[in-house]
Amino acid sequence: MRVLGIEGTAWCASAAVFDDAEDAVFIESDAYEPDSGGIHPREAAEHMGEAIPAVVGTALSRAREEHGADPIDAVAFSRGPGLGPCLRIVGTAARALARTLEVPLVGVNHMVAHLEVGRHRSGFDSPVCLNASGANAHLLGYHDGRYRVLGETMDTGVGNALDKFTRHVGWSHPGGPKIEARAAGGEYVDLPYVVKGMDFSFSGIMSAAKDAYDDGVPVEDVCNSLQEHTFAMLTEVAERALSLTGTDELVLGGGVGQNDRLRGMLAAMCEARGADFFAPEPRFLRDNAGMIAVLGAKMAAAGDTVSVAESAIDPNFRPDEVPVTWRGDDESVSRVPDPNGAASGGADDVALRGAEATVEMSGDAVTKRRLPKGYRHPDLDATLRRERTVSEARLLAEARKQGVPTPLVRDVDVAEATIRMQRVGERDLAAALSEEAVGTVGEHLARLHAADVVHGDPTTRNVRVDGERVFLLDFGLGFGSGHVEDHAMDLHVFEQSLVGTADESASLVAAFEEGYASVSEEAVLERLRGIEGRGRYQ
Repeated sequence: MRVLGIEGTAWCASAAVFDDAEDAVFIESDAYEPDSGGIHPREAAEHMGEAIPAVVGTALSRAREEHGADPIDAVAFSRGPGLGPCLRIVGTAARALARTLEVPLVGVNHMVAHLEVGRHRSGFDSPVCLNASGANAHLLGYHDGRYRVLGETMDTGVGNALDKFTRHVGWSHPGGPKIEARAAGGEYVDLPYVVKGMDFSFSGIMSAAKDAYDDGVPVEDVCNSLQEHTFAMLTEVAERALSLTGTDELVLGGGVGQNDRLRGMLAAMCEARGADFFAPEPRFLRDNAGMIAVLGAKMAAAGDTVSVAESAIDPNFRPDEVPVTWRGDDESVSRVPDPNGAASGGADDVALRGAEATVEMSGDAVTKRRLPKGYRHPDLDATLRRERTVSEARLLAEARKQGVPTPLVRDVDVAEATIRMQRVGERDLAAALSEEAVGTVGEHLARLHAADVVHGDPTTRNVRVDGERVFLLDFGLGFGSGHVEDHAMDLHVFEQSLVGTADESASLVAAFEEGYASVSEEAVLERLRGIEGRGRYQ
């Protein structure tokens, strides 16, 4: 099958032809480059209107030269997410071309295409994918017929965040390559670092970076530290996603993935935990029609085509809205084994490795050591390990005061980032999911929030169960807050872990919220609905 793909979600007008028999992709692109500032939607649309016919003509001519008069079996196009005016031009061109060639039309989600081209070229079975692009930043994994969002930005995409700083400095779009070039000669300075479970935020670090520049900190130092902080955040949440799902494959997608420092961090993290990492060549990382054509071929082969009437563009087309027709149910990213083996748990010695620490269980004792992370700058790494160790010990004790079962802390060594505590539970909640257990988690979180305590990372891996008892663990990302938004984010993180890994998660989510509501007021659940509706991962 040969598919002509057309991409034009924002700044890059691109057409490509993918031949699945030869696994060959020809790409022709014409990128919009604003004279100043960021992308201007009207100017981007004007560029798209001029460039799309040219790049499509070049790709089609190339296909005819190589394969004769009728070289195309389907036309695929990016339906979204993206800028509406640009998407409409691409959609119109794709419909007209499909009618002219008398071939099927395929509507492709741009973000899923970033994932699928990496999966295709890596040969991985079911990887977690980190999408790091201009308007997006999230982690996706295939589970239960959809690509599930395992983690996401809470405000803006990583590329747009970096561009905000470069516009402040006065540099032209795109800003990422300019930051990378200047960072090479810079020194490390402290900036905010915000990770909540597998979610993350860039607004605070961008404001601090602008302030540092305005206060006279050399721009090279600010650029260096922007990379060290933002990319370490992405790498940390990627490792958390690997730990949550149990998979050992990671694929990188998106234009920011061209950055050498980001790729180096991800590769180092995967090597340290024995996982496989793949980053496609740069032409498949930046916006391109090759990925649209590759996914379009998979969808067309599965019969997943659209009529003209069904082909409307969607500027807010979320990746988890896409029915994944081209993959089997046995390819779930979630493997979630029971790390303790037998249900009894008993007093057997067990050694576990999570995303952030090793946990050694012996008898009724547990020793948790936060590991140095070689991908992080040493100063940042030391700060995070120290602060999280202190926070965990303090909040474990505070939770117990509120009647929430947690391990009893026996000793804390801040210098070694080590906590020795009581062994609790027979197994992780991930291996023993039930409506009763998740409902109890909801009750526990409500009690914490009533005391202005935020867990920070309540996933199914950070809960232990023992018969009817449910224990909360790992408060390293926790903090004190009475703000309803912070409480709702706790619920959001836990529900993401359910939806991303559990079978028939809807009933579990409902039980969790019912448990929370039985103890707490409705305001937090109302705010949770708002968080879900923001579509941060569009």
